[in-house]
Amino acid sequence: MTTSSSKPLRPLKGVRILSLCLNLPGPAALMRCRQMGATCVKLEPPAPAGAAPGTSGDPMGLYNRDAYNELTQGVRLLRADLKTDAGQKALHRELAKTDVLLTSFRPSALVKLGLTWKALHKQYPMLNQVAIVGSPSTRAEEPGHDLTYLAEHGLVTGLDLPPTLYADMGGSLMASEAVLQALLARQHSGKGNLVEVALSDAAAYLALPRAWGLTKPGAAVGGGHAGYKVYPCKDGRVAIAALEPHFAAALGAQAGVVKPNIMTMFAPTTHQAVAKWAQGLTCKELDRLAAEHDIPLYTLKD
Repeated sequence: MTTSSSKPLRPLKGVRILSLCLNLPGPAALMRCRQMGATCVKLEPPAPAGAAPGTSGDPMGLYNRDAYNELTQGVRLLRADLKTDAGQKALHRELAKTDVLLTSFRPSALVKLGLTWKALHKQYPMLNQVAIVGSPSTRAEEPGHDLTYLAEHGLVTGLDLPPTLYADMGGSLMASEAVLQALLARQHSGKGNLVEVALSDAAAYLALPRAWGLTKPGAAVGGGHAGYKVYPCKDGRVAIAALEPHFAAALGAQAGVVKPNIMTMFAPTTHQAVAKWAQGLTCKELDRLAAEHDIPLYTLKD
């Protein structure tokens, strides 16, 4: 996140954020806010009974310490059991000096912890809250996870798992955006705001190109255009993204396609020609041709 002169933008400098979030979406949102200059505090539950000293109370710290370390870099870590009086006192000490509270509990859990928006807003009128939930509004109590939200919006195909956690990471970006929204709204209204961010909404947003038909089988970026596909090559695979006419023309010239244009790039014969061309070259050779002829591709060596 840099300007054209590579000087980091820090729009959240001077803003204090307290996170009660565990696992991935909330901590990733906090990481983004820290990168934007915010002072970030994370209040975690105590480590499990019998755990080694220094063990994190966040499950992420147990099953992927490297991810946990990156997510919490530059974040002040505190521990408290919010179900106890001592934990509640520690929480409210932090809330009294916080601009934005980041949560990822179900609404019923917030009620049990005394953290409903009504109660928070009454006690801390200037406090903003960004509440990350699984599904929006009346569905916020439903159980779910990244995989189920992606499946709901047509982003799970076959039996393979998605290569990354799209809903969680997309939701983290929406949550960091919500922090900015809440702070800007507070400047105008003079009072704190509640913004709900649903991970299923993040999945729905990421699925829009598919819903519009852009990525469905046979569409331009769904395998219909011969210049926008993944092909096998001699020692791996090549992802080709020669969609625009000038890129398609450059690819077609190399692959022996006669008069490549928007129509011929959808023809079965063009697919066959590009596939044969790619199959006869190594990754190194494809990289060289891409540089020489301005063809957008990326090779993936076995």
